[in-house]
Amino acid sequence: MSVFHLKIVTADGEFFDGEAERILVRTIDGDVCILAHHTPYLTALGMGECRVTGSNGETRRAACIGGMLSVMNNEVNLVATTFEWAEDIDVSRAERARQRAEELMRQHLDARDQEMAQARLKRALTRIKVGK
Repeated sequence: MSVFHLKIVTADGEFFDGEAERILVRTIDGDVCILAHHTPYLTALGMGECRVTGSNGETRRAACIGGMLSVMNNEVNLVATTFEWAEDIDVSRAERARQRAEELMRQHLDARDQEMAQARLKRALTRIKVGK
């Protein structure tokens, strides 16, 4: 299968820099799969699971939350707000974050705080799903 150059970074550093066969990632409009020679593309990232298939055919899973994805000249750049490989996710910590978010949502919150609690819950659930 054809490959492309993929670079994944966050403010915390570089997570991947190499050849890949495909990347499947959640955007604000839904899941997108990028293969070699994809047309130029730019989109905001949503919150969900990311799957990276390297040039060796091995697929790695990660939790990817927010950021941007760009495709140009067979180079893909993913700049994420948060990116965690599945094996690095502390599931028990994510479970505690889920519980705290659910407790918050049971309180009488204004619309903004309710929205923030829902986002916290969604982040925790994403990390739990990918980490298991």
